[in-house]
Amino acid sequence: MGLRLKFNLVLLVVFVLGLGVSGYISYELLHKNAREEVLRTAGVMMEAALSMRAYTVGQVRPHLRVAEDEFLPQSVPAFSATQIMSQLRKKYPDYAYKEAALNPTNPTNRAVEWETDIVNEFRHNEAIKEFSGTRMTPTGLSMYLARPFKITDPACLVCHTTSDMAPAAMVKLYGPSNGYGWKMNEVIGAQIVSVPMSLPIQNANRAFYTFMASLTAVFVVLFVILNLMLSMLIVRPIRTMSSAADKISVGELDIPELQESGKDEVALLAKSFNRMRRSLEKAISLIDEK
Repeated sequence: MGLRLKFNLVLLVVFVLGLGVSGYISYELLHKNAREEVLRTAGVMMEAALSMRAYTVGQVRPHLRVAEDEFLPQSVPAFSATQIMSQLRKKYPDYAYKEAALNPTNPTNRAVEWETDIVNEFRHNEAIKEFSGTRMTPTGLSMYLARPFKITDPACLVCHTTSDMAPAAMVKLYGPSNGYGWKMNEVIGAQIVSVPMSLPIQNANRAFYTFMASLTAVFVVLFVILNLMLSMLIVRPIRTMSSAADKISVGELDIPELQESGKDEVALLAKSFNRMRRSLEKAISLIDEK
């Protein structure tokens, strides 16, 4: 096995190991950043929905003049937040906000299977204040951010204890079977924001492939340059010395001296080789004279 082949094999092993480690770290980092970006977007949507709820309670509801036999869903914070976020879905259909409940007044807020699991998680472990995860949807991978919805305002129980206590207009609109039996400090649902991950993941993959292609291109260029340097500075001079040594070993002393330019190890070896050859010539001359 020649020197060049040994050198290239070692260089190839080092590159493969370096490429593998760099690829793993960069892939994990880029995808982690993509998930954090999606989570930040979900957090912004969640805070926007909470702001809409607070605006409805503080700025809209006090100014509404509703007849005794009339019920306006627009005065309900959950309804307002859901409707406004629904407007967002017209432009961004993969983004969603829902106040999912196990026993909602409005049937459209009833939790589906995966939302029910989240609500039950909050009910069984009240120490959890926020929960996030991913799930596969028909349009691709999506991340959700969920927060528990707990009854903390006694005024809410006026409408949700029993149908007899609730406003007649609300019972007429939604019926006597939904949204009753709620209790104080009970987790009755979860506010869930869903944000698509397809675009951030695509961007992360694109950045990863670009990085790996750039790293491979740098290695190829470095590989070529190192091989040229190896050939000019080491392999070619050593090959010349080897050929000269082979000729001297069979008694062929009429060969030109090796180039001694430079102060590197190869030049020092060439100088030593030339001194050895001259010493050998003198020794042979002395033997011939005797």
